[in-house]
Amino acid sequence: MSANNPIRITDVSPRDGLQAESAIIETATKAKLAMLVQQTGVAEVEVSSFVSPKWIPQLGDAAAVFDLLAPTKPEDVIYSALVPNERGLDAAIVVNQKARQDHGIERLIDKVSVFTAASEGFSLKNTNATIEETLARFEPVVAKAHEHGLMVRGYVSCIVQCPFDGVINPESVGDVMTRLLAMEIDEIDLGDTIGAATPETLEPVVMEAIDRLDGESTNSFGDPTLTLHLHDTFGHAVECVQLALELGVRSFDSAAGGLGGCPYASTDGNRVAGNISTPALVQAIRDAGLTTNIDDDALIKASKFAAGLIG
Repeated sequence: MSANNPIRITDVSPRDGLQAESAIIETATKAKLAMLVQQTGVAEVEVSSFVSPKWIPQLGDAAAVFDLLAPTKPEDVIYSALVPNERGLDAAIVVNQKARQDHGIERLIDKVSVFTAASEGFSLKNTNATIEETLARFEPVVAKAHEHGLMVRGYVSCIVQCPFDGVINPESVGDVMTRLLAMEIDEIDLGDTIGAATPETLEPVVMEAIDRLDGESTNSFGDPTLTLHLHDTFGHAVECVQLALELGVRSFDSAAGGLGGCPYASTDGNRVAGNISTPALVQAIRDAGLTTNIDDDALIKASKFAAGLIG
């Protein structure tokens, strides 16, 4: 991807933005959020997660949300969903089969995501498994997803700092990346999960990631192989975007309304900032002299709706 190409944006507000909300949001409301977001010009909408409702009740209606979205999906927008294991992948495959039967859509869900961490402490807390155990769990998921024509994103959490293990060595991030790339995962998504990154602490991580990619800046689908997922907990996300753009990163996650945020970074009565908001990301990209495909009016509408969901 050249410097003149639009920066790729994935809006994660329907999934990562809502998953930690304590008040259950109605299925139709989640679908409306996704519909508004997909009209903004983002390349991808992360719609939901096929996890057990026991662990994340907020996203227990993933199949129903996708069913509502099926008639509205734009041809040029990717729908993605997080799948923690093979059971979650199977649920996503069923959604695609139903969409094919009911709506004649070849593929409703285009991409699935698996998630691990660069921190053992966070991996154990978030997935009840070590990093090695999560990676072993991914191998059949990635292979099966590709068999069904699905792209696969691999999230790596806590790329700079962990709430349990402290500062993370960039080489630890690179080592996890190398394992994921060996599985032929299509996209690496590096997450500053608790929003601790500054340009100074992020730079060695991004450089390590670029080294591990060994020149493979785009995948077989023509999209960037490396994506950055920033939280704005301490107000440094925009500066980190600016630094990442200078280093050549061309794909970012964000959330309409700035929804989300790691629950381990908040305390009772003190809700920290969530994902970098899509408007803030877009402005940072434009300030760097680069372009996006974003429609400003549609983004304002989606952002106002998103912010209204959490009061």
